[in-house]
Amino acid sequence: MSIQAAVILTVVIAVGFDVINGFHDAANSIATVVSTRVLTPRVAVLWAAVFNFVALWIFGEGVAKTISKIIHIDSGDPVFVWVVLTGMLGAITWNLLTWWWGLPSSSSHALIGGVGGAGVTYGAIKTGSLSKGFSMLVMANLTKVLWFIVLAPIIGFIFGGLLMIAVSWIFRRSRPAKIQRTFRIGQLFSAAAFSIGHGGNDAQKTMGIILAVLIAGGYLPKDYGHAPTWVVLASYGAMAFGTAVGGWRIVKTMGMGLTDLKPVGGFCAQVAGAVTLFAATHYKVPVSTTHTNTGAIVGVGSASPGRGVRWGVATRVVWAWIFTIRAAAAVGSLCFYLAHLIHPW
Repeated sequence: MSIQAAVILTVVIAVGFDVINGFHDAANSIATVVSTRVLTPRVAVLWAAVFNFVALWIFGEGVAKTISKIIHIDSGDPVFVWVVLTGMLGAITWNLLTWWWGLPSSSSHALIGGVGGAGVTYGAIKTGSLSKGFSMLVMANLTKVLWFIVLAPIIGFIFGGLLMIAVSWIFRRSRPAKIQRTFRIGQLFSAAAFSIGHGGNDAQKTMGIILAVLIAGGYLPKDYGHAPTWVVLASYGAMAFGTAVGGWRIVKTMGMGLTDLKPVGGFCAQVAGAVTLFAATHYKVPVSTTHTNTGAIVGVGSASPGRGVRWGVATRVVWAWIFTIRAAAAVGSLCFYLAHLIHPW
């Protein structure tokens, strides 16, 4: 296969990954608004898809540039095209497995793990040393991701819980029926805000992968200024389309399995998640929308009277987080190794 063909194939797979990311993470945007029965599932996914695409006009390209530099890439080096391609295959494999199992793992971390694993394997084969293989990783960017594996759910948890307490105090003398009506409407806006945050952060991750393979193929300089318009439109468009397809297995876990939410709780969880995503995207951090949303939902559930959080379900979610980067890295590494056996470089 020629390098040009490999670049085109990688771009196609990246767009496909973006679609998968959309339906895999659709639950993040609409789980609460569906579980509280503010919108039907069909209307909710269309609502989320529209605002996924609206994010295109709100955020820059900071997250995309961080993702494009997870591993050291030499411009015009054809081997790096295969590194990105096989890393993508590792991420997609893990994403599909967790989607089938109904686990809200992070598509972002699957992507980073897959490409990172393929990059380390390439470095190890090239140098004959596994430890030197790890030098392929850009640790400054990878460290941001690793920190936010911990920080994103904690921030969502704290902000969601505090917001729930504040709202409960502000509306303590209001009639329950009035509160429900108010926040059923409010959830339309909170779902839109979260969808914008989701699109802004996650669509840029696919942008980053496409930019990385264009640099590796010699179609962009390493110090490029702005992403080509077609890359931006393809990334946001594929994300919106994937969200419109939906992912009902994960909706059930996120919106109905973790805790029993009413409209006020759904509103607080989505606002907490949206604020966290907006801040992370502003600071160019590729944060997991899944982690953020789960933390916010658990925080709201912890601060709510009644049954609260189903910690057994939450534990399953946490285990999925722990293994995502490792599992995707292993699959990405295997994919690159097999490709190397078939076509040695």
